[in-house]
Amino acid sequence: MAGRVIRVAAAQYPIEEITSFAAFEDKLSQWVQQAVSHRAQLLVFPEYGAMELARIAGRQISLDLHASIEALQYHIGHYEAAYADLATRYGVFIVAGSAPTRLTDGRFVNRASIFGPKGHSGFQQKHIMTRFEGEEWGISPSAGLCVFDIGITKIGIAICYDTEFPLIARALAERGAEILVAPSCTESLAGYYRVRHACAARALENQIYVVQSPTVGEAPWTVGVEVNVGAAGFFAPPDKKFPADGVLAIGTLNKAEWVYADLDLDLLAEVRNNGDVLNARDWPLQPGAPVLPRAKLVTLV
Repeated sequence: MAGRVIRVAAAQYPIEEITSFAAFEDKLSQWVQQAVSHRAQLLVFPEYGAMELARIAGRQISLDLHASIEALQYHIGHYEAAYADLATRYGVFIVAGSAPTRLTDGRFVNRASIFGPKGHSGFQQKHIMTRFEGEEWGISPSAGLCVFDIGITKIGIAICYDTEFPLIARALAERGAEILVAPSCTESLAGYYRVRHACAARALENQIYVVQSPTVGEAPWTVGVEVNVGAAGFFAPPDKKFPADGVLAIGTLNKAEWVYADLDLDLLAEVRNNGDVLNARDWPLQPGAPVLPRAKLVTLV
């Protein structure tokens, strides 16, 4: 393919009964190898994908939400190292499944890390908690936005519920993000469609690509992620040569699989510069359009 094109893989990732860290490493390696065999350059895993590791401590722990989060902290370093190793081994960029991560002050945040092929890494923490996260999980909201330079393009990360708040995506787009990845974890069709429709709206408003990656399937041996409903999706601004509905690809609901799309960045630039509408340019014309904080640029190449 000529021009700037990147192949992205979005995981419909099943929460499975993992009973050892070695079993998790084998599973993750198989998933990454499959995406690489389909020539994916950027791999996206979902929100709370790390939660399946709580089962390693036993069902008594995995069926207790707070005990699960605490037990998971033992594995965080090894979990991130496994993703980092695969990114360097296969020469790809990987957005890891997010994990509840304890900060030095004792608070827990929802953190999605990204790893590059040369050993560079970064992370984005979720800004806005759902009621369940805040009231039952005890996950704290975070501040600060990052845009990740991966060479061919720049990407931002908006974790699940964060996609439903337009100013987060807008701040990332203003810092140069052409792709927004949206790791998600939803327990109902309504929840899935809230995030899906938000992703489509963010693609239209900012004239960017948005990539959703969900957890899927049932996991009765755990709590917090025991029911997972969703499908991976790729969304573009509905203009010019893009699909009229803005949907580039959608996976099979609740099926464990990769979904792929080739994202043409030159076509995106053409739409942003000379589309039938110019949403990205015209954003400041809205009454009350705020001046947004500048996201931090993190180089992963």
